[in-house]
Amino acid sequence: MQTGEGVVIEVNGNMAKIRTGRHNDCKNCGACPGNDAIIISAKNPKGAMPGQRVVFEVKEINAVKGAFIVFVLPLITVFVGVMLGWLLGKLIGGYNLTFEILVGAIAFILAIVYIKFFDHSVTGSDKSCPIIVRIL
Repeated sequence: MQTGEGVVIEVNGNMAKIRTGRHNDCKNCGACPGNDAIIISAKNPKGAMPGQRVVFEVKEINAVKGAFIVFVLPLITVFVGVMLGWLLGKLIGGYNLTFEILVGAIAFILAIVYIKFFDHSVTGSDKSCPIIVRIL
């Protein structure tokens, strides 16, 4: 679990938008534009108000599972798809390379669709939402 500090810039019901500085992992990644600050949405059980400095926690749920699904699963599915395409080509008696490419591409597309569903389920989960734990 990671903690961070930031300033509440907006409150909407039980959610708050917090401006926070990036930690070293964010700066090293470079996937997001800019290096200075990001704005996150967090649960606000402490009743923080705009302008207050707060401490929030971000749970790192399923980080290894997520990394596996995003980086390794497509490679495995393409490999399995190519092998199934080769087998299908052998059974039908056609040109193996065509079947390997076709089934490998279909497997890759299915892996991407699964990744999108996984991303949507993790993003929409309350378990992965940051939460304000203390007002400074």
